[in-house]
Amino acid sequence: MTNRRLNIDELTHARSLLKEINKRIDELAGGDAELRFAYNRKVYKELIYVERGTPAHRRKLKALMFQLQDGACPSCKQSMEIAYSVLDRKRASLGYTQQNVELICMSCDVSRQKDRGYS
Repeated sequence: MTNRRLNIDELTHARSLLKEINKRIDELAGGDAELRFAYNRKVYKELIYVERGTPAHRRKLKALMFQLQDGACPSCKQSMEIAYSVLDRKRASLGYTQQNVELICMSCDVSRQKDRGYS
């Protein structure tokens, strides 16, 4: 499934929000470039966690899916190493949950990404 795209009005709102966030970060940093960089990094990291969950959450989910799938890729049916496997979301907007992911081997991930036009 293709990820939803913002329409023109929604893009305008997103740009306005980003402008407000940048202004607030500038105020908090008070001209300190290193502090501004640190604020940017923190906000970026936390927003990624909202979408993807924390690395610890994804590691636990990956281990669970590996166990549930008996170490086999559901796409090609081949056995795989957990270190070289990838959690693939069925619908990106639904996040990394047991119901919304498959653990697939790296070669199947590359194929899926290519089929979806991401690589």
